[in-house]
Amino acid sequence: MHLPRKAAALACALAAAVAAPLTAAPAHAADTSVTVDFATAGGAPTYHASGTLYGMTPDGSLPQDHFYKDIKWHLERAGGAQLNNGGYATSLADYQTRWAATLAQYKRTAALGGTFVLLPHDLWGADGTTNQAFPGDNGDWTTFDNFLNQLFSDVKANHMTVEWDLWNEPDGSGFWARTQTQYLQMWSRFYSAVRADFPGQLIVGPSMAGQPTSGNGWWNTYLDYVKTNNDAPDIYSWHDEPADPVPGAASADSTLAAHGLTTTRPFQINEYGALSQQNPGGGAWFIGRLERAGADGLRGNWGSGSGLHDDEANLLTKNSAGQYLPLGEWFTYRYYGSQTGNIVNLVPGNGIDGLATKDNAAGNAKILLGSDGNTGNVTVNLTGLNTTSVVQNGQVRAVVQRVPDNNGAAVEGPVTIADTTLTVSDNAASVTIPYTDAKDGYTVTLLPPSDGTVSTVAVSENSGQCLDDANLSTSAGTQYQQYDCEGGYQQMLDLKPVAGKPATYTVVNELSGLCLDVSGASTADGAAVIQWTCSGQPNQQFTLRAVTALGNSQDYQLVAAHSGKCVDVTGVSTAPHALIHQWTCDTGSTLSTKTNQIWRLLGKN
Repeated sequence: MHLPRKAAALACALAAAVAAPLTAAPAHAADTSVTVDFATAGGAPTYHASGTLYGMTPDGSLPQDHFYKDIKWHLERAGGAQLNNGGYATSLADYQTRWAATLAQYKRTAALGGTFVLLPHDLWGADGTTNQAFPGDNGDWTTFDNFLNQLFSDVKANHMTVEWDLWNEPDGSGFWARTQTQYLQMWSRFYSAVRADFPGQLIVGPSMAGQPTSGNGWWNTYLDYVKTNNDAPDIYSWHDEPADPVPGAASADSTLAAHGLTTTRPFQINEYGALSQQNPGGGAWFIGRLERAGADGLRGNWGSGSGLHDDEANLLTKNSAGQYLPLGEWFTYRYYGSQTGNIVNLVPGNGIDGLATKDNAAGNAKILLGSDGNTGNVTVNLTGLNTTSVVQNGQVRAVVQRVPDNNGAAVEGPVTIADTTLTVSDNAASVTIPYTDAKDGYTVTLLPPSDGTVSTVAVSENSGQCLDDANLSTSAGTQYQQYDCEGGYQQMLDLKPVAGKPATYTVVNELSGLCLDVSGASTADGAAVIQWTCSGQPNQQFTLRAVTALGNSQDYQLVAAHSGKCVDVTGVSTAPHALIHQWTCDTGSTLSTKTNQIWRLLGKN
């Protein structure tokens, strides 16, 4: 939904009136349970939910690549909306402004390996913020035909392969202020033109605000029309803002069958999530529902003007310096993107759903959980554990993390709330999550007990910035820096226990696969802390020394085993890009005032 706030509210009201969708449940406390049956497995994840409506800058350059790659993003829906006061229907110059952004965002999408869903209605200029004629007014289709000629010429000149999504929300007056009959006439003209000029490219529609239920008159009229005229879309689409993709997909199947149309075509819920649902808990719930429905989803975008073309559809925010920072929900999608192997059966609870996977080759199983408004204790029943690779000697390690909403502010990362060893009985075990805030998300990662790896970020208590692999380097010798906590794998550290040395770890960067290292095994103050090929030598071993000076149980000094010196931010700096070296460890009362050696490890509980 890319509308100003007032228009967006009207469109949501329309959606409710047209199809009476399910709305997000109010927050209430009711203990419930979910069951994860690892013995019932399907195929590999395809990340149905990882798409966005707009969210890139008009020149396509930002946000940076890792914000997309880390969440397995693969769908972008755009057409230059709100970049000026109109499109082709007002002037060729207005169209060209919108086309330039569309092309740039297409190229960025293609470079990232994604699919681009093209929105001609925005290029025409009908984005809910403008005032222009509509195709077919007074029976005249000349301007629309010329528009298609211009658009098709531009697409061909740039060798673009897109999905064609003619008109957003034609079942409401916000974007289509004309009759359904006039829309259907436009649909047939558009359909035949795309088929003639781009026979191999897919057509998406009708992208309505309402849901595809048997009681939706607009939807039924549309189905009768495309059946009679043999111009059904390749992908059926609608919006869930708010609504539930599971009954929506079931209704779409039944109504298609009732109208004699094939039910084997895919579904695209190309705007999902009301603004109130865009938080870690709501995002995880939608991920679970979209995967359950087998429908591709693109996050709704509630920005307007320049805000529409930024922030990855409300997954990111910016600090005062303009640096992108992840909101909590971005970490929900990052965990989703880390779920590999096979999807397994997850039986949802009351207002709780998500996605579970097992990857026997990687030696893990992962469960993502979100809420549609419910709170209370959630018991996660784990069954069929004998079909996983995480059980050893009748036990399994369970790491439970909370993905905080933080009142909609930036988040440094998920917080570990439990790291326990469960006893497996009859191939089953359970773990309980205290779901106190429906806006938070939760993850449960299962590992063999022999895998003592702690995955974390290290946040400097002095600057609030993260220990960072500078410039996303994969090269040995790169000196570490502190940088704004972006959430990317360049800041994710795997602490691997060193045998026979309590609380001592090698520290592996998840992006580069290289180890934290004191350069040249130096014992001198000021020696650079770099990344290097992992060797297991003492200059790559760091002891965690708990620090209580600030009252945070996740605070530690990282003490190099070979030198006894601490990982330290140069010059007690609070500036991004300040380099990391080793220095004589502060002790006693100085720790509470000189905190550039104190690191908050969110993965340690």
